[in-house]
Amino acid sequence: MCGNEALAEAAIIAGVDAYFGYPITPQNEITAYMSRRMPEEGRVFVQCESELAAINMVFGASATGKRSMTTSSSPGISLMQEGLSYLAGAELPAVVVNVMRGGPGLGNIAPAQGDYFQATRGGGHGDYRTITLGPSSVQELVDCMGLAFDLADEYRMPVIILADGILGQMMEPVVLNGEKRWPKREPPAKDWALTGASGRKQNIVRSLWLKEGVLEELNNKLHRRYKQIEKNEVICEQYEVDYAEIVVVAYGVAARIVRGAVTRAREQGIKVGWIRPITLWPFPTEQISKAAEELKVFLVVEMSLGQMVEDVKLAVAGKAPVLFFGRAGGAVPTVEQVLETIRQLTIPEKR
Repeated sequence: MCGNEALAEAAIIAGVDAYFGYPITPQNEITAYMSRRMPEEGRVFVQCESELAAINMVFGASATGKRSMTTSSSPGISLMQEGLSYLAGAELPAVVVNVMRGGPGLGNIAPAQGDYFQATRGGGHGDYRTITLGPSSVQELVDCMGLAFDLADEYRMPVIILADGILGQMMEPVVLNGEKRWPKREPPAKDWALTGASGRKQNIVRSLWLKEGVLEELNNKLHRRYKQIEKNEVICEQYEVDYAEIVVVAYGVAARIVRGAVTRAREQGIKVGWIRPITLWPFPTEQISKAAEELKVFLVVEMSLGQMVEDVKLAVAGKAPVLFFGRAGGAVPTVEQVLETIRQLTIPEKR
């Protein structure tokens, strides 16, 4: 299946109750697929009048306790930032898929990773975070959908999946109903949901708090939750890091390119490994920090002019050089370019 259709079917398997979307390339296959499959399953599908409408419909459906989601591409996700902040402030779970394209502005429809800051820093106004997943294959995209809904429900917050134009369009074999990489979690009871107050005290879902000190208390509550997520929910992959002199860090489609370059570099006798964050937030700070304890050179490869590299630098904390190679605006690095960059690195002598 192509990535867009695979993730849509995976969302249905994960139990999505309502999908709200607006067309934009390169994610249109998701909306088209959902327009057929959701009614077949007796679930809600709405093609909205705008991305703003879509994210606010997600808010409404989520407030009733239903699993709801939307998908878009970079400019459309930008329009949703106010709604994402509202979801975070109201402690509502939701899943948002961003099939990234080149920017800024309308940009183009080529694959890119320029939305990393937006996704991992919250994107909208206020002190909030969104769990962010960065799959690198169609199968991993499928597996991430179930994980995303489970995390959203468990922590009552939006979860963003960062795909891109390549991952959304490419076709790979997938197992939809097999054993999942991340087993399904038992969802908590949604006793906060707006399901009718007959026989019980009413629930109120909101993000407006005007009484002095109440909003600060909410922010502190969310901050404690985010610390718990940073402690418990980090996912990353590592390869040959312990014996490497060069460690390459990349995520998503860029990580596939890095794997090819690292394989060829090792065949040439270069001691190189890689680290691939799968959760972009929470970021694998501890794993990268540990790798930096032995003096190494870190190379960060991105399909942007450098965003995740800042998180790598924070994790390394000055213990080793952190270098960068990237291409932006929809340009995709090649294996040969990354390999040549690895070859040119100078390994500092241990002091």
